[in-house]
Amino acid sequence: MAGAPPRIVVLTAPGEGLPQGMEALQDDADLRVAEDTASLEAALPGASVLCVTDFRTDALAEAWPAADSLEWIHATSAGVDALMIPAVRDSDIPVTNARGIFDRCIAEYVLGQIIAFCKDFAGNWQLQQAHEWRHRETEPVAGQRLLVVGSGAIGRRIARTCSAIGIECDGVGRRARGGDDDFGAIYAQADLLSLLPDYDFVVIAAPLTEATRGLFGAAEFKAMAEHARLINIGRGPIVQTDALVAALEDGAIDGAALDVFEHEPLPADHPLWDLPNVHLSAHMAGDFIGWKTALSEQFIDNFRRWQRGEALNNPVDKAQGFAASS
Repeated sequence: MAGAPPRIVVLTAPGEGLPQGMEALQDDADLRVAEDTASLEAALPGASVLCVTDFRTDALAEAWPAADSLEWIHATSAGVDALMIPAVRDSDIPVTNARGIFDRCIAEYVLGQIIAFCKDFAGNWQLQQAHEWRHRETEPVAGQRLLVVGSGAIGRRIARTCSAIGIECDGVGRRARGGDDDFGAIYAQADLLSLLPDYDFVVIAAPLTEATRGLFGAAEFKAMAEHARLINIGRGPIVQTDALVAALEDGAIDGAALDVFEHEPLPADHPLWDLPNVHLSAHMAGDFIGWKTALSEQFIDNFRRWQRGEALNNPVDKAQGFAASS
């Protein structure tokens, strides 16, 4: 007689229900949806797999004592900082992430923002609203110098996408290394301050770790060129928001495009909303039509690997806080 199917617990935001596409596992697993601490505590005993889609909850930390048989945790995001509670980080339970799903669309978002700044789309829109015809010159995109802070999969896709139209792209990683296929050069994060003055655009594509939290503050913005723009598609807490606002107000940098924030959603009365030359979006740079189904398909593929006892795709280095390089 066959044993009971493995239990998969899916931690979602309240009201979301089972992720689109996950129903394909209904005949192969005992699927349980949890959306708060109480429902997670009830579902975890006996569960083999935990799939987390809600990263703005403390439910995992609060319900963790109920996790008595977990063999694998999966995050439906590239960043896994919200999962790295001490109990998970110090356990031998493997963690995987959604590496590869969002790379292309995030790179398109970054390139779009660079073009929007160079061609002053915001200025065109304002003049259109005022019915004012005003001829102006704009910046060429080719030849702009871009520093990508974070040389992982997303950072590399950004470099490849932007390099294709003539943008000069360098990267920043934990340590310097040469002979790279995607970046002109990769510099060590320890050298960031000395690098910043040389670039027209600085993109944050790094994961949130103890080494990157608060990485961009007053000193970094002072080091950037006055004409430079910051683009953050990584994690909000990598940027010290008050320091960024001050830099924008004082003209230390020329602009910013922000998709992530220290506190989300961004409060309606926050000064960032009204600053000139600031482009804001609601943590959606990588979210394309069909992304939820793509995440489920990626998880299901890994679940089949887990069933067969094969190595899981996208293993996270829990000590470092991000997926290991391919």
